[in-house]
Amino acid sequence: MALDYRKCAEEISANIGGGSNVISAAHCATRLRLVIADNGKVNKAALENVDGVKGMFESNGQLQLIIGTGTVNKVYDEFLSVTGVSAASKDDVKKAAASQMPLWKKILKTPGDVFVPILPAIVASGLMMGLVEALAKAIPAFADSGWFGFLDMVANTAFALLPVLVAVSAARVFGGNIFLGAVIGIMMVHPALMNAWTVTPTNQPAVWDLGIFKISQVGYQGHVIPVILAVLLMSTLEKWLHKHVPEMIDLFVTPLVTVLVTAFATFVVIGPIFSILENWVLKGAEWLVTSTGGIGALLMGALYPWTVVMGLHHMYNVIEAGMLSGAGGLNIWMPIASAANFAQFGACLAVAMKCREAKLKAVALPSSLSASLGITEPAIFGVNFRFMKPFIAGVCGGAVGALFGSLTHLGATTYGVTGIPGLLAINNVPVYVVELLISAGIAFVVTTVIWKEEKPEPVLAAAPVSETPAVEVPAASVIRCSAGDVLQPVKGSVIAREDIPDETFASGVLGDGVGIQPSDELVVAPFDGTISSVAESQHAVGIESNGMEMLIHVGVDTVNMQGNGFTCLVKEGDEVKAGQPLIRFDRAKIKAAGYSDTVAVLLTNSDDFEDVECGLK
Repeated sequence: MALDYRKCAEEISANIGGGSNVISAAHCATRLRLVIADNGKVNKAALENVDGVKGMFESNGQLQLIIGTGTVNKVYDEFLSVTGVSAASKDDVKKAAASQMPLWKKILKTPGDVFVPILPAIVASGLMMGLVEALAKAIPAFADSGWFGFLDMVANTAFALLPVLVAVSAARVFGGNIFLGAVIGIMMVHPALMNAWTVTPTNQPAVWDLGIFKISQVGYQGHVIPVILAVLLMSTLEKWLHKHVPEMIDLFVTPLVTVLVTAFATFVVIGPIFSILENWVLKGAEWLVTSTGGIGALLMGALYPWTVVMGLHHMYNVIEAGMLSGAGGLNIWMPIASAANFAQFGACLAVAMKCREAKLKAVALPSSLSASLGITEPAIFGVNFRFMKPFIAGVCGGAVGALFGSLTHLGATTYGVTGIPGLLAINNVPVYVVELLISAGIAFVVTTVIWKEEKPEPVLAAAPVSETPAVEVPAASVIRCSAGDVLQPVKGSVIAREDIPDETFASGVLGDGVGIQPSDELVVAPFDGTISSVAESQHAVGIESNGMEMLIHVGVDTVNMQGNGFTCLVKEGDEVKAGQPLIRFDRAKIKAAGYSDTVAVLLTNSDDFEDVECGLK
């Protein structure tokens, strides 16, 4: 039976306190992402039983409902219609969620925000390094060939210039100019500086004597914390200068002062102090994993899933990057994360094998497979943490697996990959396979023993909240042809195309149609169809159906408003139904900007039809 998207959206709205309790809403490929104002109004038990919701979890200030690929976008459209909430991007939701987070969590979350975007580059380089080194060991002649030299250079690039990647990403996170951030990153590994990896007790860098202070001529290869802090200073200073420097000289003064001040602060204070502190952190992490008889690794294997639940697990990237950039060049933290993640796979798989409820099995099985590839959020939030006992079983399996990995000296050539993909980056494949089997096996067995499927008690869902009445399908048509009727997409007075106060529209060069002087501020779909285009400034959409190509354009010259006063509720490729909201607009803002709010409704390929009739009917 097909899912009733409208009913699903109404039940979600009813059990989160309605649209007035939603700060922001967006969706990704599989999940509806909501930022809630008052979590006390959320009926979590009822949400989990809503038909169409496969799982629910809270992460980084977001309430995320797992709905599924190809379905979530349709439920999302109905959710906007039911609640009256404006559409938002994932970035908007993340920003709204971040504003709700406590300070300590924001601080711990920042490294993850910096490192996640550069993970593809790190993973690609790390996997390539592993493959190149494996080939060199298996084929001695390859190690002396030009192929080895070239591929080794390609593989090492991301790590050799890691501060540049970190600086660009950090500038994006802190709201600074990413190109100025790149300059700071390049500056910290400039060829004029001695490579940090070549510094030894007998090979020390020269010093620039500037009179007041001295600057050591050494680069920051392998360091990330000093880079992040330097770019934080740069971004903060740049934004302050933009606010206080007159516009006439802002273009010249702000970049110059920003780079110069940041450079002095980085090489005199931030770099020397925090590179030492970072080294202490790395040595402490290595000691915890290697010099405690495996106890430290066991504890971290147990702790790791909890940091995933809190959305803080990417903070370990700082440690992993430092390990890879050090003298040994081996990430001994990765086996801990891999053991913890693969244990959650084993626990989730046990639930999938043991449960009888079709809905739970349909969620648990694919979630477990995802976890085996290192993507554990569906397994943890959709199954294990939801029932808690499987999650605890995973914690146990991860702890023992991490202990084994530490005692057997496992390490990887990259970070960002765990589970089965980690086979390409690990230094000892057979031992790594044993670690995975231990982790998943213990979690599977413990889950099978301690977890029992309980018949859910019936939960009475709250009555659906209808803060904005459902939009009725328009009854009147404004354009008719052999391909079908075009219903009136916005309430108001219909005028002839020739009377639209825009020469281009009125001339018919963009197709025949009508104008509407709106009395409302909502544009709806004039027929069942597919969204073919959405204006970047959100004031116009294209929609197609049965050969008809329509343009609905709100206002005249409103592109100049750059989206201010417009909220587009659909995106290109969306399937829409007649009467479904497409654009919300603010008539007062349009008139205040000096533009006409007349809505142009044009059949842009009207020449393809011989029987086009325009006008209200």
